[in-house]
Amino acid sequence: MTIEIHVPVLGESVSEATVGKWYKAVGDAVAVDEVICELETDKVALEVTASSAGAISEIVAAEGENVEVGALLAKIDETAHGKKAAAPAPEATPKKPVSDAPKEATAVKADGSNVRPAAAALAAEKNVDLSKVSGTGAGGIITKADVLNHLSGGPAQVATVAAPAAMAPATPLEEIVPMTRLRRTIAKRLKDAQNTAAMLTTYNEVDMTAVMNLRKKYQETFEKKHGCRLGFMSFFAKACTAALKEIPEVNAEVRDDSIVYKNYYNIGIAASTPAGLVVPVVRN
Repeated sequence: MTIEIHVPVLGESVSEATVGKWYKAVGDAVAVDEVICELETDKVALEVTASSAGAISEIVAAEGENVEVGALLAKIDETAHGKKAAAPAPEATPKKPVSDAPKEATAVKADGSNVRPAAAALAAEKNVDLSKVSGTGAGGIITKADVLNHLSGGPAQVATVAAPAAMAPATPLEEIVPMTRLRRTIAKRLKDAQNTAAMLTTYNEVDMTAVMNLRKKYQETFEKKHGCRLGFMSFFAKACTAALKEIPEVNAEVRDDSIVYKNYYNIGIAASTPAGLVVPVVRN
């Protein structure tokens, strides 16, 4: 007997969802209440489970497709056994530390120092082994796009041989990651709030002792070399750049229906000139 799986009731005032990800393929075995796919709405991500045991005989709605409540998602053949995911083969020998890997391989260590926060969060959510993901960021840093490519079986999943430094391709300046339906709604609501509500700025006190001592130590040398005094703006700009590197979401922008993560850091710094106040951008 064939059982049909439909889009369930999504909640009050929600009539449409997007198929986020299929966890089963045609021919795969399923058990009762086993998650087969995930739907995304403006408010929540919802898991759809199998109502009967059997095998997936047909997938009607593809990933990324918009579906309404009650729409047909897939069919399950109760008489079929289906195939189960093969268990990973045991390793004959323990893995060598990453430091022992051949120097020419682009596969990089995954101890957190070379993994962007957004990539680490996605990897944790999707249970991805970061040691198997090749980083395309500067210095082999693993980006969110690398994890997405790994999940989709894209080029980032395959380790390649590094070219000589002079021939190495330039790191992409931007990573464009499509937003989920839920995230698009959050972005729209936040922008609406910015347009209609009063904005508030908060201030925090910081212990500047170390910065004061560093400035005092190098101020005379700096002034002799550059002809101007060493102020605090240099330290502030450096701190901002470090923060943007550590939290790339702060340096990102919403462009159409995607989030653009930037691998460059441009800081606007106000300066007084004879013509008035201007804000030149110190790039990279």
